[in-house]
Amino acid sequence: MGVAADPAPGAHLGVVDWGIGGLGLVRALDELLPSLPITYWSDTGAAPYGLVPTAALAARLRAVVGELASRGCTEVVLACNAASTVAPRLTGLAVPVTGIIGAGIAAVPTGADRVGVVGGRRTIASGAYRRGLSRPGRTVASRVAQPLSAHIEAGRTGSADFAADLRHIVAPLRAADAVVLACTHYPAATAQFAAALPGVELVDPAGRLALDLCDRLGGRTSEAAGGPSPAPRTHLTTGDPAAMRRAAHLAWSVDVDPGPVRLAGR
Repeated sequence: MGVAADPAPGAHLGVVDWGIGGLGLVRALDELLPSLPITYWSDTGAAPYGLVPTAALAARLRAVVGELASRGCTEVVLACNAASTVAPRLTGLAVPVTGIIGAGIAAVPTGADRVGVVGGRRTIASGAYRRGLSRPGRTVASRVAQPLSAHIEAGRTGSADFAADLRHIVAPLRAADAVVLACTHYPAATAQFAAALPGVELVDPAGRLALDLCDRLGGRTSEAAGGPSPAPRTHLTTGDPAAMRRAAHLAWSVDVDPGPVRLAGR
């Protein structure tokens, strides 16, 4: 993906997702900025972000960001498209907050005239991708893909049910030049998306966001022998640690040891 770099002194990134989709962003950062300290917050103890009213979701994320800032994070990224729909409301906090949708829009090739977007219901309904991608001569088609995240977290990407759901969802996008995987779970099933959309360029917003973070938080290219030393990755969950551990392994083939966490007063 690129040459590993050392992070700027004092940088500590918080990564927020409702589930484990954001671990794909962490994996990309493991290659680009392995010595960047990262605290990952999985918020499965709350209602699914896609189902929470806008004001309540913004309030929840404000509390999560505040907790991450208290744990030393100097910046927080929302590695969740549903959460990122309310990112413009998260101003005036102790640390800057960046959503993933802007990176997804920026990652679409400028020459793509037919663009598809596949995401959760809240992400699609927000219209954020449609507005951001709109330009003369370009068509943008969006598809809600609600069942796919649950399949991926359960390790069912090789199942007939996943294949059938995926084919049905992406069928109208087969003539697209590029399709945005507008949920951070979906890149865990890149091979399946590629098989269902032959010849279509798949756009992973997390990959672009990792590059943006490297530009912003990275210092000089590491001169240490063998590259930068890996920094600790702290994983927290408001839900069931065992369930997060299992889902991370099934979706991303990564082993995590999450600690339980609660928001003060909640």
